[in-house]
Amino acid sequence: MTRRVPATARATRSSGRRAGFTLVETLVALAVVAVALTAAMRALAQAAEGAGTLKARTLAMWVAQNRLATVRLGDELPAAGRRSGRAAQANLDFVWTETVGGTPNPAFRRVDVEVAESGAPDYVLARLTGYVARPASP
Repeated sequence: MTRRVPATARATRSSGRRAGFTLVETLVALAVVAVALTAAMRALAQAAEGAGTLKARTLAMWVAQNRLATVRLGDELPAAGRRSGRAAQANLDFVWTETVGGTPNPAFRRVDVEVAESGAPDYVLARLTGYVARPASP
């Protein structure tokens, strides 16, 4: 013989465990989400900082190229020595240092240009080396 359980007893047994998440499960899920969001924000900040540095380096290289082009367009061979100055590019101020040296061939000079931001002149953002020939005589 099978014994029948009254309907009210069945209802209390099945409803003894309610559906949903416990407090501990919810706190663990929130901790996992917090760690993931922190990592995502750190990655985003590094990407933004890298983009700013890349922009500054690109602009500094343009300043160096402009300096070398100016020397190449000169009417005479530049004198050996060291010169420095300031230049602006895209509303950023840069300082440049130009070092002119000799080469084994006296008709050429080596020109080294270093560019840094004016706020941090010891941190070189771009270096460029070029050679300038003595202008041809007419």
